[in-house]
Amino acid sequence: MAKVLGIGGLFYKAIDPAASAAWYKDVLGVAFYDWGGAVFTPDAAAAHPGSGTVFSPFKADTSYFAPSTREFMINFMVDDLDAMLARCKQRGVEPLMVLPDEANGSFAHIMGPDGVKIELWQPKPMPTGA
Repeated sequence: MAKVLGIGGLFYKAIDPAASAAWYKDVLGVAFYDWGGAVFTPDAAAAHPGSGTVFSPFKADTSYFAPSTREFMINFMVDDLDAMLARCKQRGVEPLMVLPDEANGSFAHIMGPDGVKIELWQPKPMPTGA
C-alpha cells in the first residue's frame, strides 16, 4: 500500500529568490546549493531526540501566523535556540516571541523575508514509556 514518507520539501514564491536565500544563509546559517535550494538530511534531526517533522493544517482564521499575512509559516528545528537567537540579533533580527519551556521544547518566532513567519524550535526529548 502506498504511504507518505514525510515532507519532501517546502517551496514558495519569493519576490526575490536570491535575496531570500541570502537572508536565510546570513541570518539562520542555511547552506544553499548552486541550484537554489537547501537540503536538510534526516540524520541531522535524528541526532536530536524529540525532533521530527510536523504537518498540521490550522484553521483559516488562526492568529498564530501573525503578524504574517501569508497562509503558511516555516518551523526550523535548531540545535541551540539561544545561540540561534544571538546570531539573529547580530544581524538585526529580533524575536517576536520566545517560549523557552514548552512541552515539546523551546520556541521563538521571527519574521523572515517575503513576510514569512518563522518558528525556531529546539526539540525536547519525548518522555519514554507509558
